[in-house]
Amino acid sequence: MKGSFLTSGVTLMLAAIVCGLLLGYWFPDFALHMKPLSDGFVRLIGMTIGLIIFVLVVSGISHMQSGVKTAKVGGKALLYFETMTLVSLLVGMFFALLLRPGDGLPSALNSIHFGPLPATVERAQHAAIDKGQYVDIVHFLLESIPTTFFGAFTQQGNTLQVLLIAVLFGIALVRTGERGAPLREMIDALAQVLFRIIEMILKLAPLAAFGAIAFTVGTYGLGAVLPLLKLVGVIYLASLLFIAVVLGTIARLAGVNLLRLLLYVKEEILLVLFTVSSVAALPGLIVKMEKLGCSPEVVRLVLPTGYTFNLNGSAIYLSMAVLFLAQAEQIELQSMQLLTLLVVAMLTSKGSTAITGSAFVTLAATLSVLHVVPVGAIGLLLGVERLMKCRSLTNMIGNCVACLAIAHWEKAIDRDALRRELGS
Repeated sequence: MKGSFLTSGVTLMLAAIVCGLLLGYWFPDFALHMKPLSDGFVRLIGMTIGLIIFVLVVSGISHMQSGVKTAKVGGKALLYFETMTLVSLLVGMFFALLLRPGDGLPSALNSIHFGPLPATVERAQHAAIDKGQYVDIVHFLLESIPTTFFGAFTQQGNTLQVLLIAVLFGIALVRTGERGAPLREMIDALAQVLFRIIEMILKLAPLAAFGAIAFTVGTYGLGAVLPLLKLVGVIYLASLLFIAVVLGTIARLAGVNLLRLLLYVKEEILLVLFTVSSVAALPGLIVKMEKLGCSPEVVRLVLPTGYTFNLNGSAIYLSMAVLFLAQAEQIELQSMQLLTLLVVAMLTSKGSTAITGSAFVTLAATLSVLHVVPVGAIGLLLGVERLMKCRSLTNMIGNCVACLAIAHWEKAIDRDALRRELGS
């Protein structure tokens, strides 16, 4: 047990943060040379963004549709998922705009991104910011259409083109029926390979965090770390209130006491807490939700698909992180930009699976679509990335509540079993 604790990802990340703080504080000149560690990590993550988003969106669409051929449950689940994703994004935006965690870190991001944006995009971005408005909507829509199918994957900084292709490809794959089954299996296999690649890259996260923190503290002093800790605190606060108010209300409408539900799945909560991945609890949750009296058909549809379509914690983090980076760069987003953020995040959040670290990849994809803040600015968040366990916990709890809510909506829940298991 002792060895596993000392080698755990969270422990290594905390050790890297402390070492980076000490190096930046005591040897600031030497700490400046640590910047390539975070730059290289961001490049490794960035090289996989386009293909990962394409594979996840295609896989999600094809499986969501193929699993709902004969049941209206799927339509209700999709409506619920999209509504809750929107609510989660709005909650993140609300707390970011209210508490402004990014204030106090001026101009720190310019020195962290790994490379320049394409000249045309950069000019359009700065022109829009100078004028206080976003890129013209017609230009924005035209830029979302690639000139060639594979051109979307080779053009740097326009993931929206990949999203467009992925949506069309996923819908077309569904319409092929059984003839498309081998291709769906190939897409799923490719997704697993890409996740293995991400897992290997994420092993370098402590080293990258060390470089990012050392460089930031060496350049701007310890005061630069305070907004990062404030961001963590604000995300925990937003997640806690989201669980208590939003999920608590939905659970109550479904006839369930949220506190009793949390006590019932306490083992799964601890599992997520120590693995930092909400998907680790999926097998146990399926068993427990069925024992609670939810119809197996509902449970086996809602829970697995929820881990792609209903990640409330990741959505809160996504919208808040974008606004945090914009605030740190002293960029005030206009109403049109905030609306665009919501629309883009509704799509990119579907690529934020319950795999550890995927929210970080999705944030990079979202920034690459918006062109408001340089994608490489996410390197600033490396030092606190592993501290945001509230994302995984909120994802897991949100899917438990979703399962109960949709089972209640479908009248597919055994109330006697529910009372017996929860003791209410």
